[in-house]
Amino acid sequence: MPELPEVEVVRRGLADHVAGRRVSDLQLRGHRVARRHLAGPDDLVGAVVSRRIERACRRGKYLWLDLDGELGLVVHLGMSGQMLVAEPGSPDQRHLHARFTFEGGGPELRFVDQRTFGGLALSPLGADGVPESVAHIARDPFDPAFDAAAVARAAQRRESAIKRVLLDQRLVSGIGNIYADEALWRASVHGERPASRLTKPAIVRVLGHARDVMADSLAQGGTSFDALYVNVNGQSGSAGLFRAVYGLAGRPCKRCGTPIVREKFMNRSSHFCPVCQRKR
Repeated sequence: MPELPEVEVVRRGLADHVAGRRVSDLQLRGHRVARRHLAGPDDLVGAVVSRRIERACRRGKYLWLDLDGELGLVVHLGMSGQMLVAEPGSPDQRHLHARFTFEGGGPELRFVDQRTFGGLALSPLGADGVPESVAHIARDPFDPAFDAAAVARAAQRRESAIKRVLLDQRLVSGIGNIYADEALWRASVHGERPASRLTKPAIVRVLGHARDVMADSLAQGGTSFDALYVNVNGQSGSAGLFRAVYGLAGRPCKRCGTPIVREKFMNRSSHFCPVCQRKR
Protein backbone atom coordinates (compact mmCIF):
# COMPACT_ATOMS: atom_id res chain seq x y z
CA MET A 1 0.00 0.00 0.00
CA PRO A 2 1.41 3.45 -0.86
CA GLU A 3 2.67 5.42 2.12
CA LEU A 4 2.90 9.17 2.71
CA PRO A 5 5.69 10.01 0.20
CA GLU A 6 3.98 8.08 -2.60
CA VAL A 7 0.63 9.75 -1.88
CA GLU A 8 2.30 13.16 -1.69
CA VAL A 9 3.89 12.60 -5.11
CA VAL A 10 0.42 11.94 -6.52
CA ARG A 11 -1.03 14.96 -4.71
CA ARG A 12 1.59 17.25 -6.21
CA GLY A 13 0.86 15.92 -9.68
CA LEU A 14 -2.86 16.51 -9.20
CA ALA A 15 -2.16 20.04 -7.94
CA ASP A 16 -0.20 20.73 -11.13
CA HIS A 17 -2.64 19.17 -13.60
CA VAL A 18 -6.21 19.42 -12.29
CA ALA A 19 -6.41 22.15 -9.62
CA GLY A 20 -8.45 25.08 -10.94
CA ARG A 21 -10.22 23.02 -13.62
CA ARG A 22 -13.97 22.40 -13.76
CA VAL A 23 -15.24 18.85 -14.31
CA SER A 24 -17.39 18.54 -17.44
CA ASP A 25 -17.99 14.80 -17.18
CA LEU A 26 -17.22 11.84 -14.94
CA GLN A 27 -17.58 8.32 -16.29
CA LEU A 28 -17.51 5.36 -13.90
CA ARG A 29 -17.02 1.78 -15.00
CA GLY A 30 -18.87 -0.61 -12.73
CA HIS A 31 -20.13 0.03 -9.22
CA ARG A 32 -17.07 -1.04 -7.22
CA VAL A 33 -15.18 2.24 -7.72
CA ALA A 34 -18.00 4.11 -5.91
CA ARG A 35 -18.84 1.49 -3.27
CA ARG A 36 -17.63 3.79 -0.44
CA HIS A 37 -20.07 6.48 -1.60
CA LEU A 38 -23.19 5.16 0.10
CA ALA A 39 -25.59 7.19 -2.06
CA GLY A 40 -24.36 5.28 -5.10
CA PRO A 41 -22.44 5.95 -8.32
CA ASP A 42 -25.14 8.07 -9.99
CA ASP A 43 -25.21 10.41 -7.00
CA LEU A 44 -21.42 10.63 -7.04
CA VAL A 45 -21.34 11.57 -10.72
CA GLY A 46 -24.15 14.11 -10.33
CA ALA A 47 -22.43 15.78 -7.40
CA VAL A 48 -19.00 16.02 -9.07
CA VAL A 49 -19.91 17.13 -12.60
CA SER A 50 -19.80 20.92 -13.08
CA ARG A 51 -17.80 21.45 -9.88
CA ARG A 52 -14.44 23.15 -9.84
CA ILE A 53 -11.46 21.38 -8.29
CA GLU A 54 -10.02 23.99 -5.95
CA ARG A 55 -6.94 22.10 -4.73
CA ALA A 56 -5.44 18.67 -4.11
CA CYS A 57 -4.94 17.82 -0.43
CA ARG A 58 -3.49 15.09 1.77
CA ARG A 59 -3.37 14.05 5.40
CA GLY A 60 -1.10 11.09 6.08
CA LYS A 61 -1.89 8.51 3.42
CA TYR A 62 -5.32 10.00 2.67
CA LEU A 63 -5.80 12.00 -0.52
CA TRP A 64 -8.70 14.18 -1.59
CA LEU A 65 -9.70 16.87 -4.06
CA ASP A 66 -11.36 19.99 -2.64
CA LEU A 67 -14.41 20.79 -4.75
CA ASP A 68 -16.29 24.07 -4.69
CA GLY A 69 -19.29 23.84 -2.42
CA GLU A 70 -17.32 22.55 0.59
CA LEU A 71 -17.07 18.99 -0.67
CA GLY A 72 -14.10 16.67 -0.69
CA LEU A 73 -13.67 13.89 -3.24
CA VAL A 74 -11.69 11.34 -1.24
CA VAL A 75 -9.46 9.12 -3.39
CA HIS A 76 -8.76 5.72 -1.82
CA LEU A 77 -5.71 4.36 -3.63
CA GLY A 78 -5.92 0.99 -1.86
CA MET A 79 -3.22 -1.46 -2.91
CA SER A 80 -2.88 -0.48 -6.54
CA GLY A 81 -4.89 2.66 -7.29
CA GLN A 82 -3.39 5.19 -9.69
CA MET A 83 -4.46 8.70 -10.66
CA LEU A 84 -3.12 9.24 -14.17
CA VAL A 85 -3.18 12.22 -16.52
CA ALA A 86 -3.84 11.15 -20.11
CA GLU A 87 -4.45 12.83 -23.44
CA PRO A 88 -8.03 12.56 -24.75
CA GLY A 89 -8.34 9.72 -27.24
CA SER A 90 -5.31 7.84 -25.89
CA PRO A 91 -5.91 4.10 -25.31
CA ASP A 92 -7.78 3.22 -22.13
CA GLN A 93 -5.79 1.46 -19.47
CA ARG A 94 -6.84 -2.15 -18.88
CA HIS A 95 -8.10 -1.49 -15.35
CA LEU A 96 -9.66 1.93 -15.94
CA HIS A 97 -12.47 2.62 -13.45
CA ALA A 98 -13.11 6.38 -13.71
CA ARG A 99 -12.50 9.10 -16.28
CA PHE A 100 -12.71 12.84 -15.54
CA THR A 101 -12.92 15.28 -18.41
CA PHE A 102 -12.76 19.04 -18.00
CA GLU A 103 -14.26 22.18 -19.47
CA GLY A 104 -12.04 23.65 -22.15
CA GLY A 105 -10.62 20.26 -23.09
CA GLY A 106 -7.08 19.30 -22.27
CA PRO A 107 -5.74 16.20 -20.50
CA GLU A 108 -8.14 13.82 -18.78
CA LEU A 109 -7.75 12.43 -15.28
CA ARG A 110 -8.14 8.66 -14.97
CA PHE A 111 -8.46 6.40 -11.95
CA VAL A 112 -6.89 3.02 -12.65
CA ASP A 113 -6.95 0.17 -10.15
CA GLN A 114 -5.75 -3.32 -10.95
CA ARG A 115 -6.73 -4.95 -7.64
CA THR A 116 -9.94 -2.89 -7.20
CA PHE A 117 -9.40 -2.17 -3.49
CA GLY A 118 -9.45 1.58 -4.10
CA GLY A 119 -12.26 3.92 -5.02
CA LEU A 120 -13.86 7.37 -4.86
CA ALA A 121 -16.24 8.85 -2.28
CA LEU A 122 -17.63 12.29 -1.47
CA SER A 123 -17.51 13.75 2.03
CA PRO A 124 -18.42 17.18 3.42
CA LEU A 125 -15.43 19.25 4.51
CA GLY A 126 -15.11 20.02 8.21
CA ALA A 127 -14.21 23.41 9.67
CA ASP A 128 -10.52 22.58 9.30
CA GLY A 129 -10.93 21.74 5.61
CA VAL A 130 -10.52 18.00 6.18
CA PRO A 131 -13.29 15.67 4.90
CA GLU A 132 -15.46 14.35 7.69
CA SER A 133 -14.60 10.79 6.67
CA VAL A 134 -10.91 11.56 7.27
CA ALA A 135 -11.36 13.52 10.50
CA HIS A 136 -10.26 10.57 12.68
CA ILE A 137 -6.82 10.53 11.06
CA ALA A 138 -4.09 12.28 13.07
CA ARG A 139 -1.78 14.93 11.67
CA ASP A 140 1.34 13.67 9.94
CA PRO A 141 4.95 14.78 10.59
CA PHE A 142 4.85 17.18 7.61
CA ASP A 143 1.80 19.05 8.91
CA PRO A 144 2.82 22.52 10.19
CA ALA A 145 0.66 21.93 13.27
CA PHE A 146 2.17 18.51 14.05
CA ASP A 147 3.27 18.38 17.71
CA ALA A 148 5.94 15.70 18.14
CA ALA A 149 6.18 16.28 21.91
CA ALA A 150 2.43 15.76 22.34
CA VAL A 151 2.56 12.58 20.24
CA ALA A 152 5.49 11.34 22.35
CA ARG A 153 3.57 11.95 25.57
CA ALA A 154 0.57 10.04 24.21
CA ALA A 155 2.84 7.20 23.03
CA GLN A 156 4.42 6.88 26.47
CA ARG A 157 0.99 6.03 27.88
CA ARG A 158 0.84 2.91 25.73
CA GLU A 159 2.28 -0.51 26.52
CA SER A 160 2.27 -1.41 22.82
CA ALA A 161 5.44 -1.91 20.83
CA ILE A 162 6.80 1.36 19.46
CA LYS A 163 6.42 0.13 15.88
CA ARG A 164 2.76 -0.66 16.48
CA VAL A 165 2.36 2.87 17.87
CA LEU A 166 4.00 4.39 14.80
CA LEU A 167 1.54 2.54 12.56
CA ASP A 168 -1.51 3.79 14.48
CA GLN A 169 -2.90 6.44 12.13
CA ARG A 170 -5.04 7.89 14.96
CA LEU A 171 -1.89 8.95 16.81
CA VAL A 172 0.43 9.93 13.97
CA SER A 173 -0.47 9.45 10.33
CA GLY A 174 1.48 8.69 7.19
CA ILE A 175 4.03 6.26 8.61
CA GLY A 176 3.65 2.78 7.15
CA ASN A 177 5.63 -0.42 7.47
CA ILE A 178 8.50 0.62 5.22
CA TYR A 179 9.24 3.96 6.83
CA ALA A 180 8.65 2.70 10.36
CA ASP A 181 11.43 0.15 9.87
CA GLU A 182 13.73 2.74 8.34
CA ALA A 183 13.06 5.32 11.08
CA LEU A 184 13.62 2.82 13.87
CA TRP A 185 16.91 1.73 12.30
CA ARG A 186 18.07 5.34 12.04
CA ALA A 187 17.15 5.87 15.71
CA SER A 188 18.76 2.55 16.79
CA VAL A 189 15.50 1.48 18.45
CA HIS A 190 14.02 -2.02 18.20
CA GLY A 191 10.43 -1.98 16.98
CA GLU A 192 9.22 -4.34 19.72
CA ARG A 193 10.33 -2.14 22.60
CA PRO A 194 7.26 -0.93 24.51
CA ALA A 195 6.58 2.73 23.88
CA SER A 196 6.01 3.20 27.62
CA ARG A 197 9.65 2.27 28.29
CA LEU A 198 11.11 4.83 25.92
CA THR A 199 11.89 8.37 27.02
CA LYS A 200 10.03 11.26 25.43
CA PRO A 201 13.23 12.51 23.70
CA ALA A 202 13.76 9.01 22.26
CA ILE A 203 10.24 8.92 20.79
CA VAL A 204 10.62 12.45 19.44
CA ARG A 205 13.88 11.32 17.84
CA VAL A 206 12.12 8.36 16.17
CA LEU A 207 9.41 10.70 14.85
CA GLY A 208 12.07 13.04 13.53
CA HIS A 209 13.78 10.19 11.71
CA ALA A 210 10.43 9.11 10.28
CA ARG A 211 9.96 12.57 8.83
CA ASP A 212 13.54 12.64 7.51
CA VAL A 213 13.37 9.25 5.82
CA MET A 214 10.02 10.14 4.22
CA ALA A 215 11.49 13.45 3.04
CA ASP A 216 14.43 11.56 1.52
CA SER A 217 12.00 9.21 -0.22
CA LEU A 218 9.87 12.10 -1.44
CA ALA A 219 12.93 13.71 -3.00
CA GLN A 220 13.36 10.54 -5.07
CA GLY A 221 9.73 10.34 -6.12
CA GLY A 222 8.66 7.76 -3.54
CA THR A 223 9.44 4.09 -3.04
CA SER A 224 8.48 1.76 -5.88
CA PHE A 225 8.68 -2.02 -5.55
CA ASP A 226 6.59 -2.68 -8.65
CA ALA A 227 4.93 -0.80 -11.51
CA LEU A 228 1.80 -0.03 -9.46
CA TYR A 229 3.28 2.89 -7.50
CA VAL A 230 3.51 5.72 -10.00
CA ASN A 231 2.97 9.45 -10.23
CA VAL A 232 0.28 11.04 -12.42
CA ASN A 233 2.54 10.66 -15.44
CA GLY A 234 2.95 6.93 -14.85
CA GLN A 235 6.56 7.16 -13.61
CA SER A 236 7.87 5.06 -10.72
CA GLY A 237 9.91 6.47 -7.84
CA SER A 238 13.42 5.29 -7.03
CA ALA A 239 13.74 5.80 -3.27
CA GLY A 240 13.62 2.03 -2.76
CA LEU A 241 17.21 1.96 -3.96
CA PHE A 242 18.32 3.83 -0.83
CA ARG A 243 16.69 1.66 1.86
CA ALA A 244 18.83 0.64 4.81
CA VAL A 245 16.84 -2.30 6.22
CA TYR A 246 13.40 -2.83 4.69
CA GLY A 247 13.41 -5.81 2.35
CA LEU A 248 17.15 -6.32 2.86
CA ALA A 249 17.17 -9.39 5.11
CA GLY A 250 20.56 -11.10 5.13
CA ARG A 251 22.42 -8.10 3.80
CA PRO A 252 24.97 -6.29 5.98
CA CYS A 253 23.85 -3.40 8.16
CA LYS A 254 25.21 -0.14 6.78
CA ARG A 255 26.41 0.82 10.28
CA CYS A 256 27.93 -2.32 11.75
CA GLY A 257 27.92 -4.97 9.03
CA THR A 258 25.67 -7.41 10.91
CA PRO A 259 23.16 -9.20 8.64
CA ILE A 260 19.72 -7.61 8.68
CA VAL A 261 17.00 -9.77 10.25
CA ARG A 262 13.42 -10.20 9.06
CA GLU A 263 10.64 -11.18 11.49
CA LYS A 264 6.87 -11.46 11.23
CA PHE A 265 4.95 -8.48 12.62
CA MET A 266 1.18 -7.83 12.47
CA ASN A 267 0.70 -9.94 9.32
CA ARG A 268 3.61 -8.04 7.80
CA SER A 269 7.37 -8.11 8.23
CA SER A 270 9.83 -6.14 10.33
CA HIS A 271 13.43 -5.63 9.27
CA PHE A 272 16.12 -4.55 11.73
CA CYS A 273 19.74 -4.89 12.75
CA PRO A 274 20.03 -7.20 15.80
CA VAL A 275 23.15 -5.36 17.01
CA CYS A 276 22.22 -1.71 16.38
CA GLN A 277 18.63 -2.28 17.51
CA ARG A 278 18.70 -4.49 20.58
CA LYS A 279 15.44 -5.53 22.22
CA ARG A 280 16.84 -4.92 25.73
